[in-house]
Amino acid sequence: MEEAAGGTPNPNPNPNAGRARMGQPPAQPPPKGRELFRGQRKESEGSVDFPTVEFEYGDTDSRGAELAELYSYTEEPELSTNRRCFEEEFCPQARGRQWPQLDTAQQKAHILRLLEGLEVVSRERRLRAARAILYLAQGVFGDCESEGDVLHWSRHNSFLLYQLGTFSAFLELLSMEIDNSQACSSALRKPAISLADSTELRVLLSVMYLLVENIRVELETDPPEWKSCRETFRTELSFPVRSDEPFALLLFTMVTKFCSGHAPHFPMKKVLLLLWKVLLPLMKQDSLDIYNERDPFKNDEAGVDEEEGDEVDGGIEGELDLMERDALLPTIPAQRPPIERVLFPKGLPWAPKVRQKDIEHFLEASRNKFIGFTLGQDTETLIGLPRPIHESVKTLKQHKYISISDVQIKNEEELEKCPMSLGEEEVQETPCEVLYRAILYNLPQYMIALLKILLAAAPTSKAKTDSINILADVLPEEMPITVLQSMKLGIDVNRHKEIIVKSISALLLLLLKHFKLNHIYQFEYVSQHLVFANCIPLILKFFNQNIMSYITAKNSISVLDYPHCTVHDLPELTAESLEAGDNNQFCWRNLFSCINLLRILNKLTKWKHSRTMMLVVFKSAPILKRALKVKQAMMQLYVLKLLKIQTKYLGRQWRKSNMKTMSAIYQKVRHRMNDDWAYGNDIDARPWDFQAEECTLRASIEAFNSRRYDKPQDSEFAPVDNCLQSVLGQRLELPEDFHYSYELWLEREVFSQPIRWEELLRYQ
Repeated sequence: MEEAAGGTPNPNPNPNAGRARMGQPPAQPPPKGRELFRGQRKESEGSVDFPTVEFEYGDTDSRGAELAELYSYTEEPELSTNRRCFEEEFCPQARGRQWPQLDTAQQKAHILRLLEGLEVVSRERRLRAARAILYLAQGVFGDCESEGDVLHWSRHNSFLLYQLGTFSAFLELLSMEIDNSQACSSALRKPAISLADSTELRVLLSVMYLLVENIRVELETDPPEWKSCRETFRTELSFPVRSDEPFALLLFTMVTKFCSGHAPHFPMKKVLLLLWKVLLPLMKQDSLDIYNERDPFKNDEAGVDEEEGDEVDGGIEGELDLMERDALLPTIPAQRPPIERVLFPKGLPWAPKVRQKDIEHFLEASRNKFIGFTLGQDTETLIGLPRPIHESVKTLKQHKYISISDVQIKNEEELEKCPMSLGEEEVQETPCEVLYRAILYNLPQYMIALLKILLAAAPTSKAKTDSINILADVLPEEMPITVLQSMKLGIDVNRHKEIIVKSISALLLLLLKHFKLNHIYQFEYVSQHLVFANCIPLILKFFNQNIMSYITAKNSISVLDYPHCTVHDLPELTAESLEAGDNNQFCWRNLFSCINLLRILNKLTKWKHSRTMMLVVFKSAPILKRALKVKQAMMQLYVLKLLKIQTKYLGRQWRKSNMKTMSAIYQKVRHRMNDDWAYGNDIDARPWDFQAEECTLRASIEAFNSRRYDKPQDSEFAPVDNCLQSVLGQRLELPEDFHYSYELWLEREVFSQPIRWEELLRYQ
C-alpha cells in the first residue's frame, strides 16, 4: 500500500511496534475490499450539504452597491472635479444657500441653465456643464452629512433632471461622441489607452446610468408624479419617438464597435451596466416568478424559483397545471388554508411534470409490446392494452404540463401550413418585441461581442496579445510607482472584471428569459447563436477554477466606495488594510454571476441532446461537482440540474461512484414522471444525429423570422388589385421624353393596330 502511494517500503514487519515506543496508538489495519472502495467513493463526492451562505438572489444588489459599482477607484478624483464645476456655476447665483435649501422651482431653473450650457460650441464648456449635471445626479454630496442623504438627493435630482429633458439631451450628446471619428482615430494611434481617452463618454454614460437606476427603483413613498414619470420613462426607452431604434440598440452598437477594434476607448463597463439596467425597467427578472408563488408544491426550504416553474415555459398554463394537481389531492378539503396544503405531501415537495411527448413515447412502447403496432401520436385509443396501462396513462395525463412554448410551436406550424386561410398573425407590440425586431439582423454579432468581453473578463483567461483590452476605463494616465498604488490598482482591475462578468451574465439571462416568454423561436434564435459562439465551453471554463475563492474574493476597498467616500474622510490606506478587504462572508456580485451563468447553461441545454452531449464531451461533471462545494441552495440546484440531464450519458460506473450526488439530485430537482435519468435506459439516451437536430431547429427559426419580419413586396401571396378604376387611376412614373413622343407612340401602338376580335373570342 505504501509503495502504491509513492512512499518508500517499510522494512519493519510490525508497523505498530515503532508507534508503541513513541507512545502513539496502534495504526489501524488498511481497509480491504468494500471498505476501501467506500472510502474512495466518499472522498470523490462533492459537498451537497444544506446551505450556509446567507445569500438572497434578486434582480440586483442594494441600490448603494449598484451605484458604487459604476465608478472605478481610479475615477475617485473626478468626484471633486464634478463638484467644482457645479459650484463655479451655482455659488454666484445661490447667494450663500445650498442646493437642499432651494425650493423645487429654483432647482429647476438652475437645471435649465445647466442644460443650456450643453448647447454651446465649445467642447470644454459642454463638458463642464455635463460634469455639473453629473454632480447633481450624484446627490450634491458636498451639502450632505450622511450616505443616506447622498442617495436621497441623488434620487430626487434624477427625477428633476429627467422631467426637464436631461436624458434626451444627453442621448444626443452620446450619439455625437459615438460618431466622433477624431476621438476614435486618436485612440487607435495611442500605444496605451487610459482613463483620459474616455472622459466625455464616461460623464455622459454616468449621468444616464444614474437616471435609469434611480428612476427604475420603486418605493412606496414615491409621490404620484414620480410614478407617472417612471412609466413615461419606460415608454420612452421601449418605444422611441424621435427615431425607430430603441435606446438599447445604440448601446449594443457601442459593444460591437468596441469589440471590432474601431473604438477601443469606449468605457465598456459603464456601457454594459447601462445596457443591463435599461433592459431591467423594461423587463424585470422576478416578473416571471409569479407562477412559482402559486405553486402549492414549491420547496420553500430550498428558497429557489425552480427555474421559473422548471424554466417557466411561459407560465400562462399555471392555473391549468394547478387544477390538474388538485385532482391528485382528493382528501384535502377545499377550505383548508394553503399552509396545510404545502405541508401535506410526505414525499418530494413538488409534483412531477409530464410532456405530451412523454405520453406518446410511453404508449408507443406499450403498443409495440402488447399489440405489435403503433398509432402515431394518438394518445386516446387504449384498445387492446392491459388495465394497468390504462391507469398509467391516466396518471400521466393528470400530471401533463402544456407549456406556452409548446403552444407557440404548434401555432407556428399551423401558420406555415395555412398562410392563406389563417391570414397574418397579430403581433403584440411589447418592449420585448420592439427590441427583438431592432436587434434581429445583427444579433449574431451582438452575442459574439458579449461573449468576447466575457472571455476577456473571466478570471481563468490568460492575457493574450490579440485579446481585446477591457481596462481602458480603469487604467490611470500615470502607472503606479509604489507598492501601495500597485496593490490598489490590482484590486481595482479585478473588481472591474467582476462587475463586467456580473453585467453580461445578468444581461444574457434577462434576454433569454423574456424572449422565451415573448416567443419560443426568439429564445431559440438567441440560444443557438450563443451556442455557435462557444458559450457552453466558455461558461465551463469560467467554472474550472477554485470557485470558493472566486465567491469569497475581497476585491473591494469599502472606504473608497461611493457614496461612502463622498461624506467621510479617507483614512490612510496601508498594504495590510488592502489585503484584509471587507468583512463580508462572500462577494455578492460574484455569487450572483455564478448563479446567472449556471441558469444560462441550463437554458441552453434543456431538452437539447446535442448540447447535453457537449457537456459530456467537455467533461463538465467534475467541474460542476466542485461547484457544489458552495453551500448555497440556489446555486446547488442549478448545478444538480446540469448533472441530472447528463447522468444517463456518464455511464454506470460514474453513477455508482457518485451516489451522494445522485441522492441530492433526487431530493432537490423536479422530476418527470417517467424520466429514467438515474439508469440510462431512457429513449433519449440513444444515439442521435445531433447535427440534424440543430439544423432542423435552425430551419424552424429562419422560417419564423422570415414569415414575421421579412415583408417582401413581390410576394406570391401579395393581394392583387382587380378593380379597373383603381388600376387605371394609378399614377405611373414616366420618363421625361415620353411626352414628346406620346402622339407618335399612340398612333403606332394603338390607332394603326387592327383589333383582332377572334383573339378576344378565343380567350373567353
